[in-house]
Amino acid sequence: MQGKRWFVALLMLWCHAIAVAQEYPTRAVRMVVGFPPGGANDILSRLVGAKLQERLGQAFITDNKPGANAMIAAEYVARAAPDGYTLLVGASGAMAFNPALYDKLSYDPIKDFAPVTMVGAFPLFLAIHPGVEANNVRELIALTRVRPGHFTYGTGSTPFQLAVELFKSRHQLDIRHIPYKGSAPSVNALLGGEVSMTILDSPPLVPHIRAGKLRGLAVTAARRAAVLPDVPTMAEAGMPDFEVALWTSLFAPAGTSPVIIKKLQTEIARLLQAPDVRERLALLGIEASGMSADELALVLRQDIDRWTRVARSTGIRFTP
Repeated sequence: MQGKRWFVALLMLWCHAIAVAQEYPTRAVRMVVGFPPGGANDILSRLVGAKLQERLGQAFITDNKPGANAMIAAEYVARAAPDGYTLLVGASGAMAFNPALYDKLSYDPIKDFAPVTMVGAFPLFLAIHPGVEANNVRELIALTRVRPGHFTYGTGSTPFQLAVELFKSRHQLDIRHIPYKGSAPSVNALLGGEVSMTILDSPPLVPHIRAGKLRGLAVTAARRAAVLPDVPTMAEAGMPDFEVALWTSLFAPAGTSPVIIKKLQTEIARLLQAPDVRERLALLGIEASGMSADELALVLRQDIDRWTRVARSTGIRFTP
């Protein structure tokens, strides 16, 4: 009899949880971004949040918490209640690169989060200040070899830094790193000539490359990006096997109801198929995804393994 009562109570709790999850959301949802406004993650958060608000009838508010290579934002969400009302707009930097580069993290990308879906994937661009007298990648390499230690690069998160460090290590280049708190500040520094170059995602770079304020030398994808079709790939520029593609995904705190996870994934996958959304993302050089939670979990594990091997081979390690 006692066991039967326990089973009935458990069944009632389960049915209640399902009902609550199906009604979700009943209030505003916070989407936490680990970077300042202006970068790809912020743009994706606001775009997806606006569409989710239209579809689900509640506000999805972007909350920027920049700093420490997005670790502040990731830790904040990892410690949040697993009720679906605090979500992480998780870049591959915070979720796949940081575990590879830092000896200790205040969060575990695997244990502390429930994957929801990948929103989009995008290549990076190697860009330089017009004052740098190089018209292509080969000329840039030759220039930095002639003047070792003279040139600098700026980045706002670990993936971009690791990409440049890979570029340096392939050709034994001496280029100094200047850190910034996000993509927008690093681009402003490049525009102002505070740094010589960067490797960065397309949204904050494309308008300035098109306007001639910055010079795009190469894209890190296997094929040219539609957003800047005149910019060659790294392979075309003389650097074969140099491919770096990043992604932005949605994560919830571990323990969040699978029903809520599935509802979010389904809604995001649908909105990413809308022509206006796909057109907006294409203009930013972002490839829409919408993959399942299980597929994202697999990508996350594979990327952590991949970038851990890269970090070890280059000897790059950071202290939080």
